[in-house]
Amino acid sequence: MLASGQETGPHGEVALRVLPIVGNGGTRNVLDVLTLAGADVAIAPVVLVDRLREAKTFGDISDKLAYIAPLYIEEFHLLARPEIAGLTDLAGKRVNLGEDGSAGAVLGREVLNRLGVKISESNLGPDAALEGMQKGDISAALLVSGKPVSFLARTGQADGIHFLPIPYSKELMQQDYLPSTLRHEDYPNIIGVDAPVDTIAIKSALYAYNWPARNERFGLLELFVQTLFTRFPEFLGDAHHPKWREVNLAALLPGWRRFRPAERWLQQQTGGEAALRKAFGRFLESQPAANPPDREELFREFLRWRERNPGR
Repeated sequence: MLASGQETGPHGEVALRVLPIVGNGGTRNVLDVLTLAGADVAIAPVVLVDRLREAKTFGDISDKLAYIAPLYIEEFHLLARPEIAGLTDLAGKRVNLGEDGSAGAVLGREVLNRLGVKISESNLGPDAALEGMQKGDISAALLVSGKPVSFLARTGQADGIHFLPIPYSKELMQQDYLPSTLRHEDYPNIIGVDAPVDTIAIKSALYAYNWPARNERFGLLELFVQTLFTRFPEFLGDAHHPKWREVNLAALLPGWRRFRPAERWLQQQTGGEAALRKAFGRFLESQPAANPPDREELFREFLRWRERNPGR
């Protein structure tokens, strides 16, 4: 998306190429940005990056990382065999949490411990985990990703495999987890029309290595940010994952500094957070007080309102 239309620069050089690196969605993504010379940005769970900073797992990363923008939330998908009716049935059972160091492994272990469920942990990839469940070698498997996950959407109710609810508790709320729900429209082959499954979710964000302004990679990242922010509306079409429609590029990430080119771009477009809050306040005043829509839908309506009222 970002490279198309950016074939050449002012002197005929390639202006922007985005080279994706396959990560595990967890610790490895952060470590790559901190240590690999060619890795500049990473998508990672906010709660996981916060844990790494607090524990100083990779030293003091407060000045080494900056965020470009908060992204979407990612849901916990806990698939289980037919004989597993609830979390308590997993006690002592073999449960796959994903590859070692992944978001599922690190955070899944934390969640189950806080909920008092002691398991025998397995660390396989999703295909191997599903095969193990079908054979009966694994009782359940966790995948942390934004719904709908294409891999799971293709999975049918073979052999009675189903989603387990994960209750949202006070202990999890204090650890920055969010409530969410998996519905029939997300996974019509697994979830019945009137049988939604409650689960939890985590926020994700786009982090960047905080290059100094004099470094040439700072300039490359600045071009990346400008291109991403300018062309972001193209991510919102039906051809792309619906999770992109949850993203508010101007949202703040408490406790972290935004990458300077991203902050400048937002300042130029919106006049900064204060102006955006004033505009949002004026929008709220125009809405009926009863039965307000959910926050994401309200914000999307707010953006449409701003387009119709550019001077307000």
